Amino acid sequence: MSVLCVVLARAGSKGVPGKNAALVAGRPCVEWTLDAAQAAMAAGVVSRVVLSTDGPALAEIARARGIETVDRPEALASDTARVDDAVRHAVETVERRHGSTVEAAVILYGNVPVRPEGLVAKAVGMLAATCCDSVQSYQGVGKHHPWWTARLGEDGAVRPWEGEVLNGGVYRRQDLPPAVVPDGAVLCVTRQALFAQVPGAGEGPHAFFGVDRRGIVNPAGSVVDIDDELDLIVADAVLRRRVGAGGGEQGGAGGAGGKNERLENAA
Repeated sequence: MSVLCVVLARAGSKGVPGKNAALVAGRPCVEWTLDAAQAAMAAGVVSRVVLSTDGPALAEIARARGIETVDRPEALASDTARVDDAVRHAVETVERRHGSTVEAAVILYGNVPVRPEGLVAKAVGMLAATCCDSVQSYQGVGKHHPWWTARLGEDGAVRPWEGEVLNGGVYRRQDLPPAVVPDGAVLCVTRQALFAQVPGAGEGPHAFFGVDRRGIVNPAGSVVDIDDELDLIVADAVLRRRVGAGGGEQGGAGGAGGKNERLENAA
């Protein structure tokens, strides 16, 4: 299977300005993801790695490592641009350049410097073994369980988010049913799903996941998805500790605290 790994890294960001180029453990944030992408290519998991960006400085970082770049147009680089549009653009650009067809795409976000080692191989392996449309990584929600979500009225009254029973009638975390949330560490989709060729997938920002959607659950605290300054501090501390300990993991091993699904805008 011809698998293209697309690393997404915009130059701009509202939460942490320039976060993909921000220094994390002494290196530009995007480099840790490029490490993970190149490790997957060296292992034969992906056929090619490309960085999709509108930032010249980010593109130069990739080219210095021998990684192909795709210049993302302004329309696909705003904070309202969608991930699937940016990835389709990257896939079509690579196919035109090399005269080949991409059968699946691995999507890695440049602002996720910490992810479990070997995660890309797991996602691609599940996609191939199950013939599903997409594979996404998740983590357990822990104490932020949907049953414990509530609504507060203007008078301060607490009401259930859904239903009639507050907290789902459960008050001990160990009694909550398992629940997971996308952690942003990896997303793998077939070309058919990405280009809306799966019957019954519907429309909307999640349609490119297809119909048969699978998931991989990462260990708790194994991903850092940088959305704010606190995430940046955590990622820096985690990676400095690993480098100091001589761990030598690729940019994505271990970590703490991923959270956002990141489907609405092209990272």
